[in-house]
Amino acid sequence: MPANLNKVQVIGNVTRDVDLKRTQGGTAVCDIGIAVNENRKDANGQWQEETLFLDVTLWGRNAEIADEYAGKGASVYVEGRMKLEAWTDPNGYERKKLKIIGDRLQLLGGRSEAKQRPTPAPAPAAKAPTADDFPF
Repeated sequence: MPANLNKVQVIGNVTRDVDLKRTQGGTAVCDIGIAVNENRKDANGQWQEETLFLDVTLWGRNAEIADEYAGKGASVYVEGRMKLEAWTDPNGYERKKLKIIGDRLQLLGGRSEAKQRPTPAPAPAAKAPTADDFPF
C-alpha cells in the first residue's frame, strides 16, 4: 500500500487580529487568516501577483503565541496539515472548505512586527510638598 502524506508549509502575513478562545477543558484555540503572495509572469511576460487566502486553526501554546504576538500584518511560518470542513449553510446548501490545522507556528518579522499591546498609562506624579503643606 502506498504511503500517504498530508503536510503543509506556508509563509505569509496574518490578515486579521487573532481571536483566542478556550475549550471547556481550558485548551487555547484560535483561527487566523494568512495571505500568501505569489509573483509570476503571464503569457505576455508581465509580472502578475496572486494572493491566496488561507484559514488556519491553531491549538494550545501555538494559539496563545499567535494571540500574544501575531497581529494583523505579521509575517508567520505555519506548518501543519489540511483538513476538509463540511457544513450546511442556513439556506440548506452543503458547503466545504479546506483549512490548515497548524502544528507549528513561527513568527518571522521580529519585534517590529509584533502585536502592539497598549502600555498602561504611568501613574500621576505625586505633588512635591511645599511650605504651605506644613502647619508649623
